Amino acid sequence: MFTGIITDIGHIRAVEQRGDMRARIGTGYDTGTIAMGASIACDGVCLTVVALGPDWFDVDISAETLSKTNLGTWARGRRVNLERSLRVGDELGGHIVSGHVDGLAEVVAMAPEGDSTRFTLRAPEGLARFIAPKGSVALNGTSLTVNEVAGASFGINLIPHTMQATAWGEVAVGDRINLEIDTLARYVARLAEAG
Repeated sequence: MFTGIITDIGHIRAVEQRGDMRARIGTGYDTGTIAMGASIACDGVCLTVVALGPDWFDVDISAETLSKTNLGTWARGRRVNLERSLRVGDELGGHIVSGHVDGLAEVVAMAPEGDSTRFTLRAPEGLARFIAPKGSVALNGTSLTVNEVAGASFGINLIPHTMQATAWGEVAVGDRINLEIDTLARYVARLAEAG
């Protein structure tokens, strides 16, 4: 489990196509505290550490994960949002995030709004019903509050701190963003269907 609070910005050092895709991610984490097999959310996708170095870790990414996320666009030099998994007693500063991406949202507009940046995204039709005003979503692993919803489109604001402390500063119109809907929204919708 994760919180959607990004704790490091990693850099893709290498991508290799095998049976699965392997990526080497440079990190500021103390890799001596990372166990082999640990889960790290990378741009919101829960991935397993399969190799470690002094300032990097490797992950394998299956074809299934590549088909549901934007990780297939990873290339050397790309910055990615990183979060280590929750430990008992950690602060829950964002919301409960599983690292299981539901689909890809497309950035359709960006505009300055005060000191913040307003993003408008379009969710896949099948996921739009799970997104509610003032609800939570995880976008590229970042826990964010939804401002408004209009059909399949929804808006978020990112304050300057978030733009600097995450890889969001490099996002552009047309980019596809990993979207994980709020777990509570999923269960509420399921209960409503059953009711």
